[in-house]
Amino acid sequence: MAGLFTVSITDFLVLKHMPLFSVGFINLVQAAMGRRRQRERVWILCVALLCLFDWSAAQISYSVSEEVDKGTFVGNLAKDLNLNVQELESRGLRIVSGQSKRYFEANLKTGILYVNERIDREELCPNMVKCSLNIQAILSHPMLLHRIEVNIIDINDNAPSFLEKIHHLNVTELASPGERYLLPIPNDADTGSNSVNSYKLSPNEHFSLDVQSGGEQSVSAELVLQKALDREKQPVIQLTLTAVDGGKPPRSGTLQIIVNVIDVNDNSPIFSRPLYKVRVHENAHFGTAVLTLFATDLDEGVNSKIVYSFFKRGNWDPSIMFSINSDTGELTIKGNLDYEESPSYEIRVQATDQGHSRRSTHGKVLVEVIDVNDNSPEISVTSLMSPVKEDAEIGTVVALVTVTDKDSSKNGITNCKLTGSVPFKLKSNYKNYYSLVVDGPLDRESASQYNVTITATDEGTPPLSSTSVITVHVSDVNDNAPRFSEPVIHVYVKENSPVGDVIYTIYAFDTDSDENAKMTYSLLDKSVSISSSVNINSDTGDIISLQSFNYEEIKTFQFKVQATDSGAPPLSSNVTVNVFILDENDNSPGILAPYSEHGSVNAENVPYSAEAGYFVAKIRAVDADSGYNALLSYHISEPKGINLFRIGTSSGELRTKRRMSDNDLKTHPLLVLVSDNGEPSLSATVSIDVVVVESTGEIQTQFRNVPRKEENFSDLNLYLLIAISSVSVIFLLSLISLIAVKCHRTEDSFRRYSAPMITTHPDGSWSYSKSTQQYDVCFSSDTLKSDVVVFPAPYPPADAELISINGNDTFNRTQTLPNKEEVRVIHKWADLSIASYLYYSFELLAVK
Repeated sequence: MAGLFTVSITDFLVLKHMPLFSVGFINLVQAAMGRRRQRERVWILCVALLCLFDWSAAQISYSVSEEVDKGTFVGNLAKDLNLNVQELESRGLRIVSGQSKRYFEANLKTGILYVNERIDREELCPNMVKCSLNIQAILSHPMLLHRIEVNIIDINDNAPSFLEKIHHLNVTELASPGERYLLPIPNDADTGSNSVNSYKLSPNEHFSLDVQSGGEQSVSAELVLQKALDREKQPVIQLTLTAVDGGKPPRSGTLQIIVNVIDVNDNSPIFSRPLYKVRVHENAHFGTAVLTLFATDLDEGVNSKIVYSFFKRGNWDPSIMFSINSDTGELTIKGNLDYEESPSYEIRVQATDQGHSRRSTHGKVLVEVIDVNDNSPEISVTSLMSPVKEDAEIGTVVALVTVTDKDSSKNGITNCKLTGSVPFKLKSNYKNYYSLVVDGPLDRESASQYNVTITATDEGTPPLSSTSVITVHVSDVNDNAPRFSEPVIHVYVKENSPVGDVIYTIYAFDTDSDENAKMTYSLLDKSVSISSSVNINSDTGDIISLQSFNYEEIKTFQFKVQATDSGAPPLSSNVTVNVFILDENDNSPGILAPYSEHGSVNAENVPYSAEAGYFVAKIRAVDADSGYNALLSYHISEPKGINLFRIGTSSGELRTKRRMSDNDLKTHPLLVLVSDNGEPSLSATVSIDVVVVESTGEIQTQFRNVPRKEENFSDLNLYLLIAISSVSVIFLLSLISLIAVKCHRTEDSFRRYSAPMITTHPDGSWSYSKSTQQYDVCFSSDTLKSDVVVFPAPYPPADAELISINGNDTFNRTQTLPNKEEVRVIHKWADLSIASYLYYSFELLAVK
């Protein structure tokens, strides 16, 4: 509607206060509408204005009685509004109201307003003194609106009525005269004089009626007792109350009043006993009868009928645990009786008669609960001193243990003990209070914690028990020094290894924990030779080389490492570390005089008549390495000389293979290759020209031209004899010591470690062999060109080889199993002694 027209609030206020505003309203509507004067919008505006003007004063007021017939004349609109009757139809006179029904209509031909629907004042205006309907008469062309008020006049068409037909009133026979009893008020839909204005009471000798008026529709009546009642004479009195309205003719309504004379309840019930005592086992089943209450009442009828109930006192409600039969007084169990929660129950009971003025009496029931053994002992640790140091003394308190049993008497007496084998015991302090104390030595390394099982048993029938497990942690003390897996550690390092390499990692273990097991490593030897050779990482135990080792300079060295824990006080232990330098093949063989290496030619003469196997020359060479790296082999690399000459592979002796023939050359150039047994193999060469001569007189060698000297016993021979004797004594002592040690070994050890053996070969060479070591001596006595070569191997690698030389100057290599774990210092000392004995003995023989 806001989009259709605009009317200001000021205009509405002006309209509100105008008693006659038809012309002004039309002008206002015409001004507001302008050129948009359409009929529908005008009607909408009119309805809105009617809603706003509901409270404004009416132009015309009519009155009409309710319940009149349809068509009843109300008023002459044409006359009262000064309207032309002929124009009413053409101008479209309409009667508009805000009601759902069209109670009034206008006759367009006569201009008379008449009743169109049945009017019920009590329906339109319930409980209202004044009732009126506001209607509007609307004319068009031009627009005109008249407000009309129609007052609805009440008629006495409703009789007074009570909500109940019969009203019961109970009055005790002890009621005193003058007592008042308020009576119900009737309902009358009419108002004013048509409503109730008086009451009448049927004649009787006991009651009178007192009517009180407080204004319209507030007339009330009270029943006043005039004479004392006697139930034995007249137990019931029937009265009739009549309510009369003020209409003409008057209407009335009646109410039947039945007065019941109540017997006086002047006797209270009495229990048979003032105190009931009963004993019940705990955990009795629900519904178990406890006892039956009994009370009597001297009254009769309902006054003697007794109802039993609980009387609640305080916070405890007995109906939670028990139930009572209100008629018979039987007391039964309703809840779970628990002796531990309540050993007894004091119940207040009440016996009440059923009289109007009910009387009651109270009694007491004491229910004693008999204890049964239904609770196991409870074990609680009130204080636990954990962890306990492993060096704790015997008797040290570890925990305080309390044992409780909610049962009573023997059912609550408990015995406590430990189960299992643990270094603890229970010490009784007072009744059910115990101390768990240390009863034996503790060792965290053997057991870091103990699960102590405590068992408590009561003396009930049957006995009940419970267990509790207490975990006792044992804390560490620094009572264990670091330990190494072996007392002596052998470390094998290859020579020429890079500086800074980790040659070995020392590891010690400490059975303690935490800081007590945290270790640091250090070198005990502070000498310059050790400190400049190796260093150790204090945290990891890595042994680091500080220099590149040369086997030819140093073959072994020894130092001690100390491992210290971080406990208080700190504990430590030592280990001896033997470092063995392993030889590498880093030296080539060197040709000894009188021959020189490749680059110069050496000449030897052979007679034409030489037989097969004739000794031509002996090539001697040495190698600074040791072991197999120094084991040399000789070969003829020039193919031309292979048919006529051969060379001893291990001895280096050059011999003829057959006799000379005329077809052979007079000069045979030979190239001899001397190779060691290392990997990779290193070698040296020497060139020899073998010249064939006609006779042996022409053969001149430095060995054959050396004049023979008389072998006189001189000081040199004495020194040699003393040296040989000393070496022999050392050898015998070493051999005896070795045999004594081996006698203590098992038969299995004997099999694994055979005794040293010296073997003589057909070509004159000697061999000293052990399970993992061998010393080879090459010796020949068939010529002055003899030599002694000893190959000692005091510190062989883990995988050793046994080399034996046969009569054909060839050697065989046999692999042996590693046994470095079985090597002992005394064995090495004995082996060195044997090797030294052989070496010096043959050197002395050679010199001699």
